[in-house]
Amino acid sequence: MNSKIEWEIKQFDSLSTLELYHILELRSLVFVVEQNCIYQDIDGKDEKALHVIGTINSKIVAYCRLFKAGDYFENASIGRVVTHPEFRNKKLGHEMMQTAISSIKSHFKTTKITISAQLYLQKFYETHGFIKTSAVYLEDDIEHIEMRKE
Repeated sequence: MNSKIEWEIKQFDSLSTLELYHILELRSLVFVVEQNCIYQDIDGKDEKALHVIGTINSKIVAYCRLFKAGDYFENASIGRVVTHPEFRNKKLGHEMMQTAISSIKSHFKTTKITISAQLYLQKFYETHGFIKTSAVYLEDDIEHIEMRKE
């Protein structure tokens, strides 16, 4: 059984109905159910985003979305960073961040990135060159910080 992750970068219009279903299923599993946070995940921003999709054996196991400067923050940004709970022991998050950062550089021609990070992931993002640029704030009752990478 092949357990190597494959990465695809797609615009919203290129997502199949099944891919979109599984992306929303994964986001709901983690951000709504696992984190016990009732919020509106379908926020009208997916249409603007580039979608970074990681699959193992045709199953979506890692995902994030990318925005060009001005769509979300002044800089390009990465959001909805998620790894399927059953695959977290594979350290896919680091590979996903490397893919996301390089995709922003190639698609948006910039290295300046701003994110709204869950506070408990600060050290994870710091390993990818992000620095904390705000005080802690609540977003959907979860502690977040703004972080930037130049």
